[in-house]
Amino acid sequence: MMHPEQVEKIIAAGLPCEHLQVTGDGHHFEALIVSAAFAGKNRVQRQQLVNGVLRLLFDSGELHALSMKTRTPDEWSAARG
Repeated sequence: MMHPEQVEKIIAAGLPCEHLQVTGDGHHFEALIVSAAFAGKNRVQRQQLVNGVLRLLFDSGELHALSMKTRTPDEWSAARG
């Protein structure tokens, strides 16, 4: 069973993140990912980028489901006020 910290480390290793938070119960996870790599990309392209980092885990079945919110640093800053 995967732990949120493991998923977080894998995302951080494959994608430069200004902020990253992963929660979950070992089967279903939620992630908030803030990365400059998302600039100029739409929601689907951003999710594809993250899914690419996690592809081996999805393919092996170790990671079953990941719900994600993806933001650029500017979007994250604006949302926080």
